Amino acid sequence: MMRTAVLFVTTAALLAACSAGSEGGAEKAEVPPPPPLTETQKAAVFQALPAPWAGADLENGRRAAARCRSCHTFTPGGPNMTGPNLHGVFGRRAGGKDGYNYSPALKSAGFAWDGERLDHWLENPKQFLPGNKMSFAGVPDPTDRRDLVAWLMVETAPPPAG
Repeated sequence: MMRTAVLFVTTAALLAACSAGSEGGAEKAEVPPPPPLTETQKAAVFQALPAPWAGADLENGRRAAARCRSCHTFTPGGPNMTGPNLHGVFGRRAGGKDGYNYSPALKSAGFAWDGERLDHWLENPKQFLPGNKMSFAGVPDPTDRRDLVAWLMVETAPPPAG
């Protein structure tokens, strides 16, 4: 009796797993996230940053990012939290991270993130884009913002092509 029950449960689980992703005949293969950049790759990204971020203090940027960690993750494949995962944020359409529930203001913002926009956003998110749901007051010091944006440019950069 016990062996029959185990066999039934195992067979049912296998059948459910086989059919779970096959609705419509197309399965979505889960693509693993890319590995994080090596320290050498990060140094190369930093060396290629344009002004004003080329002169940034990345250690100060890392410290400034501590304010962001309670709501955001930065690693490839990292989870969305109160805020979206920021890996690959530069060049991404505002409000465009899959799997995150953005405010209507961000969904309709109509721009892609770059250093200048993120700098202005971080100065005062509510003023930069009224109606967004980010409750963060901002980073008032321009040097801290520069360093934070540069750190994000390095830490959230996609892996090199090839």
